[in-house]
Amino acid sequence: MPPRTMPTERQKRLGSELRRIRTAAGMSAEFAAGLLGVDRSKISNMESGIRGINADRLRTLACNCDLTDEEYVEALIEMAQPSTGWWERYRGSLPHGLLDIAETEAHAKRIRGANTVHVPGLLQTPEHAMAIFRAAVPSLPEHEVALRMALRSERQQVITGDKAIPYVAVVHEAALRMEFGGSVVALAQLEYLIEISERENVTVLVLPFKRGAFPGAGQTLVYTEGATPQLDTVQVDSSHGPAFLHAEAQLAKYRAQLDLLEKLSLPPEQSRDFIREIARQP
Repeated sequence: MPPRTMPTERQKRLGSELRRIRTAAGMSAEFAAGLLGVDRSKISNMESGIRGINADRLRTLACNCDLTDEEYVEALIEMAQPSTGWWERYRGSLPHGLLDIAETEAHAKRIRGANTVHVPGLLQTPEHAMAIFRAAVPSLPEHEVALRMALRSERQQVITGDKAIPYVAVVHEAALRMEFGGSVVALAQLEYLIEISERENVTVLVLPFKRGAFPGAGQTLVYTEGATPQLDTVQVDSSHGPAFLHAEAQLAKYRAQLDLLEKLSLPPEQSRDFIREIARQP
């Protein structure tokens, strides 16, 4: 397999899992190279996502590292396959981080998230999303706004399409009261939140101002559950793009944070009533 100049987040994640498997077994990179019939530098490149690994070599590594979790091994083999998802149409046209988000969501079994200021991207109306994209600094050219809108629409199929997955979103009251795009757009966004929250696979939980302090204030957090628990991923947004975290301690921390946020939030029906009340206010 030829080397990659810019591996995707999924490819880098596979590499980090290969390194974790090898080091947990106390296997040196030199030994792994001999075992797989490659030179030492290729092991480093595989573990950084620069080079791929085929199924036979992956199984050989897993077997010699005494890895008995067959479901995990099969998930890694699936990760090693060339990416052919719909998001590849945007490669070269949009930032890699946006495509990494789409790919991570597309391979998730369930998604949990928490937003303080923005309505989650998977729940945004086109008009709400447009207002956010047009507020970027520096300003985005119109053709890039259009591309981001198209990507956002296709991303939302993960919770509205034929193979929709479960999604739980904690939305702070502050996000519900933001008038991105003006009052008409904001009202339509609230109405859409009520509508989509009635889907069987979508749960919207409102965290009111009156709940006071809560962990991760001001942070946008997305937790995607992978094919196996070892492959869960945390995505934290910033103005520089998404950061993807997957160390065991990080996963445990953010699971606990989301558990607490969900506990602090209003239950689903009360959350819908809360959104309706905000929508009625002048």
